[in-house]
Amino acid sequence: MHELIQGLISNESLFGRIMTRIGTVIAANIMFILFSMPVVTAGAAFVALHHTMFKMLRSKDAINPFKQFWKGFTSNFKQATIAWLIALVLIVMGYFNVRICQQADGFIGSLRYGVYAMGLILFIGLIYLFPTMAAFSDTLPNLFRNSLYWALKKPFKLMVILFFHFFPMFLTYTDRHFLPLYAFLWTMFGFAAIVLLTDVLLLPEFEPHLPLVDECGDFILDPETGKPLMPGEEYKLDPEDLAGEAPEMSEEEILEEMRKLDGF
Repeated sequence: MHELIQGLISNESLFGRIMTRIGTVIAANIMFILFSMPVVTAGAAFVALHHTMFKMLRSKDAINPFKQFWKGFTSNFKQATIAWLIALVLIVMGYFNVRICQQADGFIGSLRYGVYAMGLILFIGLIYLFPTMAAFSDTLPNLFRNSLYWALKKPFKLMVILFFHFFPMFLTYTDRHFLPLYAFLWTMFGFAAIVLLTDVLLLPEFEPHLPLVDECGDFILDPETGKPLMPGEEYKLDPEDLAGEAPEMSEEEILEEMRKLDGF
């Protein structure tokens, strides 16, 4: 009985792996809330949260959420903060423009719908910019352009991701009776859960363009150049680096290896 319980709760068991990932989500969510409190750093905190979730999804082993969050936060702080501050300025400008349009009639009043459309585009851009920034290294204009490319490439996924972001917030702000429950859920895992669901949908699109990783989620490096290997470059690895699986050899190559062993 004792061995059965130990096997059930071990990190190698299915239950252990699930609980480890739940713990990672909760820890990353708490880190996100703490690092978002200054408001100015919220953009970098979002990128760090995506970085942690991508690392967890691409790793078979357990990861350190605190270490990965800090790594994602510091490595993307400058770009994420600039993008976030620009977004905040645009949001404030849009808010005052809507207030002005609401107090006016006729053509001026109808301009608020254009502001709403621009706000939606900005929101979609931010939703895709942060995971794109967490996954790829590039200039900020290129990252924003690429984020719009990912958003428009799969419109159905875009709709699902928008649902993940809007529906929980809609429930939180409309159902005041359960507001304490919603506050608890947001504090425990809400933000990280939304980011995780988003990254689950985006990772299949990103992965063909990301470096290969091992079971720990670390980049697999080219033994000659020391640079991360990209998909399709697995042939550069030694058989031992390919999880103990040797590449298939042709009949001529097998005969040549046999001649070498026989001293020919």
